Amino acid sequence: MISYRIDVHNPNAHLFRVTLTVPQPGATQRLSLPVWIPGSYLVREFARHLSGLEAKQGSRAVPLAQLDKATWQAECNGRGALVVTYLVYAFDTSVRAAFLDAQRGFFNGTSLCLRVEGREAEPHRIELRSLPRGWRIATSMSATSMPATTATVFEARDYDELVDHPFELGNFWRGEFKAHGVPHELVVAGALPDFDSARLLADTKRICETEIAFWHGDAPKRGDVPFQRYVFMLNCVDDGYGGLEHRASTALIASRRDLPRVLAANAAPSARSEEKSDNYVTLLGLISHEYFHTWNVKRLKPRDFAPYDYTCENYTELLWFFEGFTSYFDDLLLRRAGLIDEARYLKAVAKTVTGVLGMPGRQVQSVAQASFDAWVKYYRSDENTPNATISYYTKGSLVALGLDLSLRAAGSRRQATLDAVMRGLWTRSAGGPITEGDVVEVLRAVAGPAQADALTRQLREWVHGTSDLPLKELLQRFGVQWQTSPATLTQRLGVRVSESALTGIKVTHVLRGGAADRAGLSAGDEVLALGDWRLRRLDDVLRVLTPGQAAALLVSRDQRLLTLSLEVPESTDVTGAVTLTADAKAPRAALALRSAWLGC
Repeated sequence: MISYRIDVHNPNAHLFRVTLTVPQPGATQRLSLPVWIPGSYLVREFARHLSGLEAKQGSRAVPLAQLDKATWQAECNGRGALVVTYLVYAFDTSVRAAFLDAQRGFFNGTSLCLRVEGREAEPHRIELRSLPRGWRIATSMSATSMPATTATVFEARDYDELVDHPFELGNFWRGEFKAHGVPHELVVAGALPDFDSARLLADTKRICETEIAFWHGDAPKRGDVPFQRYVFMLNCVDDGYGGLEHRASTALIASRRDLPRVLAANAAPSARSEEKSDNYVTLLGLISHEYFHTWNVKRLKPRDFAPYDYTCENYTELLWFFEGFTSYFDDLLLRRAGLIDEARYLKAVAKTVTGVLGMPGRQVQSVAQASFDAWVKYYRSDENTPNATISYYTKGSLVALGLDLSLRAAGSRRQATLDAVMRGLWTRSAGGPITEGDVVEVLRAVAGPAQADALTRQLREWVHGTSDLPLKELLQRFGVQWQTSPATLTQRLGVRVSESALTGIKVTHVLRGGAADRAGLSAGDEVLALGDWRLRRLDDVLRVLTPGQAAALLVSRDQRLLTLSLEVPESTDVTGAVTLTADAKAPRAALALRSAWLGC
């Protein structure tokens, strides 16, 4: 069996030591480290953190030649096991790589475990050693001969499984529950002492029960749920947010302030409301999102990802479905679980709509193109990103919303919902890889003959085109009122800025076609004065300049002073924030549609 001994070598220097043992290696055995981790679509070059590689067979040193940035070749002799040792620098607090210090350790196999090329299908083992006193281990990988909470040796069927089970190490809080009979663990590292563990555990359980029922019904049969045990690993930091899905676990990072707090019995009502703060709801949405991925991207996945190629980018046009549709269901299932009310859910949808409508790039790039370009654009945003791209997360979630409302509003089939499409894809693929063609075929079957052609044509236009979705009209049919507030000054100017006492007004983005663009403003400009007035805040523009008039705008660009001419438009096509509210007096049919949609 291919095995990795992982030692906590030097926590203060953030170093793991890895010993890889390969029985019966090839005469020229290649070893390589992945350049990316599934679920995060960017080449991250994990091999840059490896050092001190040495190879032996028995007492004989084995020549180890580096072939490229992440590949080595060992010149072996005889049938003795090949033993390779190396150090891994681990100081990345994100969920994508590895971290080690005196308080905590964490790693993904893609950061530590060299792939033995040609032997990926064989069983693999991880053995953890030299852990500091009091440290515990959390992982969803199967333990050998001991309970998972106390074991130090773990086994995987193959390399893909090995790198799909992250490890959390340290003195963390651990809680357990069962959802539809399936054991779940929640481990939390770095939480403040007033962390309300019981509240988070109970809310997480409700999310899991709701999502298992979504996929498999209220009474799933044994074996329906595609994992035997699930582990949530939440790392709490001063400022952070994110998650990465795995086949039976997820790694999460969030701000400590996002956690619910244990409050005194005599706490004021205003303090008690913090349990339902927007930040805590955002954390619950993250938990819901990553758990939903257990089905939608870890099992259902782009056929382009079967199998993964760890050496380079894996392109697909389907992230609008796997990330976007998951982003639609994460908050919707919070609503159906009773963790947020109708008003808060609609507020979240309105925020997404406002964000998408505020991106000129939505008229430049389709969500299919955005999916394909994720490797070079999504994770590498810059000052031109709003003008050139659209997020397959947010726009993809609106495609899901539009499709779900269209199915439900058609009314030709009571069971015609996006829920049914997702479950139909699961059944059609046996929980395996799919293509866009599969999505279309299942959509046609769910919609029925009368609506199939129109809905599939609509879906293709939304996914491969750049037109805005008719969400206002669709939502009105569900008794949801759509209102827009007047555009703010920054929206009217088409500019985004940062403001501080030290740096003043700094332009971060200039939106194409706006007043700032016409004036010649550029990202990086420092706005100094308008007319005869020194500007300290951008809002002061309207106190100096009447809309429809132009004035001299003094900016600093690369240490040079430039005078531009700025005009605040009297009217603009840009709208302000969208607000969505449930109309209690809507027609009975609309109320019935809304109730069925939101599960209320």
